[in-house]
Formats: sequence, structure tokens, C-alpha cells
Amino acid sequence: MTHSLWTILLAAGQGSRLALETGGTRKQFLHLEGHPLYWRSVLTMSAIPNLAGMVIVFPPQELHERARELETLKHQFDLGVRILAVGGGDRRQDSVRLGLSALPRDCERVLVHDSARPFFSAQLVQSLLAALTSEIGGVIPAIPVTDTVKQIKNDLVLCTPKRDTLRAAQTPQLFSADLLRRVHEQALQENWAVTDDAGMIEMAGQPVRIVPGESANIKITTPEDLRVLVSSPPQPIPCTGFGYDVHAYGGNRPMVLGGMPIAGAPFIKAHSDGDVLLHALCDAILGCLGLGDIGEHFPDNDERFENISSGILLSEVMDMARSRGLCITHVDLTIIAQTPRLGPHKAAIRGNIARLMELADEQVNIKATTEEHLGFTGRKEGIKAVAVVTAARMRA
Repeated sequence: MTHSLWTILLAAGQGSRLALETGGTRKQFLHLEGHPLYWRSVLTMSAIPNLAGMVIVFPPQELHERARELETLKHQFDLGVRILAVGGGDRRQDSVRLGLSALPRDCERVLVHDSARPFFSAQLVQSLLAALTSEIGGVIPAIPVTDTVKQIKNDLVLCTPKRDTLRAAQTPQLFSADLLRRVHEQALQENWAVTDDAGMIEMAGQPVRIVPGESANIKITTPEDLRVLVSSPPQPIPCTGFGYDVHAYGGNRPMVLGGMPIAGAPFIKAHSDGDVLLHALCDAILGCLGLGDIGEHFPDNDERFENISSGILLSEVMDMARSRGLCITHVDLTIIAQTPRLGPHKAAIRGNIARLMELADEQVNIKATTEEHLGFTGRKEGIKAVAVVTAARMRA
């Protein structure tokens, strides 16, 4: 089912911290690749297939000027989505509330994004969309905190929180539009002050889910950050990984494919749990990273990996991918076996792999085929799988 999705793009900030370096120009209107900085976010958002439109919130005193600029850009680029302009408020949360008031009433989901973060990817938005459910209030991207953080009072350290419990929040952030409207009205009535919309959702007692953010999704905040607007911004490098794995029948491991048990299937000979599909997938991801194969990282002569779930191995490989800035956009998997019959299992396998990789179901494709009774698979002696992973990696 398609739900109406809109974006509120915040471009109403004062940018006072950078006023001296920019000659008074607000950072969201500095030029990047020949256009205002906020336009980079517009272009990325317009690549989201199910986006219905955007509301751009400008400084109220510049609304007329910026609306004319926006119309010129819209005529230069045929983006295929509605783009509206409204004036903002004194605080960030006031600008979000005013942006919400401009959304159509049939808008069901809304992304809120800061135009000072121009380098996020469309894939990040897809991760947010895949993670939003009716049980939670919102989904936000966040990255691990690498510095040691101190809580202080009067220049004295009170405590040192554990870094593994901390994340640095980013935008865009995704919410139910109705919930965000209600919470902003409550915040206005009760005089809440927050730094992002997720904080407001939390204050209202609603859970907020985290998905992995992007190291390239920096916020233009300090004079040093301005260098990325002068030099070439980070550009992703497309890459493709191929994986292959095979296991013989006649062992002591029940068949598992894509993390899903296959009832009534032949048992597998394996050191781990023998999930031939996830093994091929891990190899394909490692191929994108140039990090060898699964046997180098999880050798079959290591007792630690005796009967280990291949879902754990995939989680380890995905951590390697995220730490190296790999953005996986599509996974194509093929299982080759004469037996068992796998058609009834494909949907469950697809959904589970999408969940394990934090992808949308449509980013994962599963195929199952036989080899017409040829070879060892045709003789029902084993099973094999191949995987192709399409991704983009940020330059080092």
C-alpha cells in the first residue's frame, strides 16, 4: 500500500556562527555546484520513488526572494514532485510546525531534514522508510560516538557515559505526519524546547527507532566545514560484489536458507549452520569491500564458529560494510538445488534477509532454480547459491 510521503526541508536558520566567513550569507544559500546549498537536498529527495512533494521553509523576511529563486530552479529541473515554499519561525521547532501546516491533509508520513546536511543519500531515506512501523513514533539515522563524552557542571566532570550507549543523531528523520502534528501542538501549548523532532516525540512518550546513519552526512556548522563546499564533495563509487557457496547433503545440520529453517529438507554438511545463501551473500559484500572471502574472516577450523548462526556472520560483515561507508542498494540471490522445492519459502527468505540487512523488501530479490538433473545438484547431492550485491562506497 502506498502512503503519501512528503518532506519538510528546513532552510530558515540564521547561520550566525558562519556569518563572518560567509560575508553574511546564510549557509543554506551558499553555492554548491552552481546552485544554493539547499537545492542539493531537494535533488536527493526527488530521487525517492514514492515522494509526493516537499515543503521548503525559508527565513520569513526572505520568503519572497527565495520563492522566486525556487521557481527558477524548478523550471531548470523537471523533478516530478510538488515543491512549496513557506516562511519559518524563530526556532527550528517553529519552522517545522509551520512546514507541517503547509502539508496536504492526506500526507501520512513526513521526513524532516536540515538543509545544512546536503550529502545524505537516497538509500538512507529508504532505510528510514523500511524501519517505520505503526508501533513506533519515528525513525532517525544516527552514527556511533567516537570521542569520549563527559557530562559536566560548573566545569567539573560529573560522569563519563559509555560510548557504546551513545549515538549522534542526523537528519532526515521520519515520522507519522498525524503524530508529528499532535506533538508539535502539545509542545507549543506546554512550551517545550527541543533540538530535533525526535526529542519532541520522546518527550511525548513515543518510542524512536535508530537506523545506521552515514559518515558523509555531515552538517555544515563550523568554518572548517565550509571546505567541503569549496572542494569536491564526497562522491560515492559504484561497486558490485559476487558471491558463491556450495554445501553437500548428508551431514548433521538441518537446512537453513537466508536464516529460515527449511522443514523436511536434506541435512547439510557444514562447520557453521551451513546456510549456503547467507555465505554467498557475505562473500558478495566482502567483494564490494575488497576484503577477501568469508573463509578468511570466519575459518572453518576455528571452534568459535562451530554451528554458529550465519545471521551472526552476516551481521559482522554488515558492520564491516557500514564502518567503511558501503551503501548497499540491491541484492540479487539465486539458490540452485534439485531438492527441496523452494518456491513456497522464497517470500519468507526475502523478508528475513531484508530485515537482517536493514533494507526494504524490494531491494532484495530471491530466485530458486534446478539444473535439470545435471551435475551434483541435479543428482541431489548438494545445494549451491550465488549472490550479486550492488552498492556504492564513499571515497577514502
